[in-house]
Amino acid sequence: MGTQERDTHTLWGLTPEQLHARFWRARGVQVVPNQMPELEVDRRAELYLLVDHSHMVIMPIQPLLDVLFWLKPDLLVVRVADRASNQYRELVDARADGHFLRFRRSYEGNTGRLARVALTTDPDIARDWASMESDRSAWSKLRRLVPADLRSALAVDGRVYANTNDSDRARFVRDLTKVWRHPDATISRVQRVGSQSWRDVDAPAINASSVAGPIWIGAGRTLPDGKVGVGPAVLWDDPASRPETDEIDWRDIQTMQPRSERRMKDAARWTQNPVRRVLDVLFALCAILLTLPLYPIIIAAIYIEDRSPIFFGHKRETTGGREFRCWKFRTMYRDAEKMKAQLQKQNEADGPQFFMEHDPRITRVGRVLRKLQLDELPQFFNVLLGQMSVVGPRPSPFSENQYCPGWREARLSVRPGVTGLWQIRRTRADGADFQEWIRYDIEYVEQASFWLDVYIIWKTIALVAGALARK
Repeated sequence: MGTQERDTHTLWGLTPEQLHARFWRARGVQVVPNQMPELEVDRRAELYLLVDHSHMVIMPIQPLLDVLFWLKPDLLVVRVADRASNQYRELVDARADGHFLRFRRSYEGNTGRLARVALTTDPDIARDWASMESDRSAWSKLRRLVPADLRSALAVDGRVYANTNDSDRARFVRDLTKVWRHPDATISRVQRVGSQSWRDVDAPAINASSVAGPIWIGAGRTLPDGKVGVGPAVLWDDPASRPETDEIDWRDIQTMQPRSERRMKDAARWTQNPVRRVLDVLFALCAILLTLPLYPIIIAAIYIEDRSPIFFGHKRETTGGREFRCWKFRTMYRDAEKMKAQLQKQNEADGPQFFMEHDPRITRVGRVLRKLQLDELPQFFNVLLGQMSVVGPRPSPFSENQYCPGWREARLSVRPGVTGLWQIRRTRADGADFQEWIRYDIEYVEQASFWLDVYIIWKTIALVAGALARK
């Protein structure tokens, strides 16, 4: 089917591509396909969605906004995985006189596919993307355009549609009826029918009881008298009644506010609550009293293997970037810093961390202390001094915090913790450790609560108990 013929299939005067653009525009996002140098990139848009000119996508926006809000990259590259399979259509078999015979399900096979899109707040990057003509080299050109330290990447599950395929175009609009609850946000000529369905303003009136939505009803269309429509379904415009495409101004679209901002306000009420500080002090005192009998044993073991010092104090940052000395039982040899410079090429961690599964800098006693997390016990004195909390992001030094400004500001808005989400959930997967660190620090800052702290403490105790049992 040719382009001109396809364009006669519209809904409320809009083609599937235009509906795709309106769907994202309702979220403050302008869709910018490549190979469209004539496209006007509107500077009033909040974000620009860079897509291949042959793709349409539906994906969750909130995790993308969270990354953009915290990390503030110039370009967020998103890998959209469409895991849908065994797609099917419900067909109706009827006799020549229209008499109903049966429903028949037609399977279309596995349609799982991947697509790459990107989000940016920079209209100049969007304009450059629109002018790129070669599909095969467009993404490599975009990577050269934006330096690596100004890019972030994320993978999400979503839906991918080829706008060169009529079946995909129809499926896109049908799926859109399920996820877009308020098309009236950017389409002025729609009216609600019932709780989930919408019709064209010029379409005949429809009784709300005759639709079990979501059903989108185009211009010149209606449901037969006495019949009930069951969604998700789309009744395209009658070609003879196709309306003119309406226009909408970006100023009429409500500004998005990342949910992370709202969640942070709730979380801040807990992290800044004086009651939490009292609980921190009480828990730290109990922990010190319960573990104090272990101190002479640990001190003796460290001294016998590698003499003094017994404790290791490293400068870390707490709220507002204030530095403090974070104390641990020493688990490395005294010349560990010199050894680190020689071992840097063997670093198994990504980001600013240094990690080796078999780190030669760690003493035999240190390996036991780390496995049982007993090396962290002196940090409860940091809690008493108000430099740390029992639960919070991992304490890190100035040099590590400079690695990612958005993440730094988030984690330094609360006290670092003796334990936290990262400590109980990290996987040590290749190439993922730093990403997990960022993810769990931000998740804690956004969702901090009394019950989350209780859960983290309980999981930490369970991990230590499990390690003891294995010994």
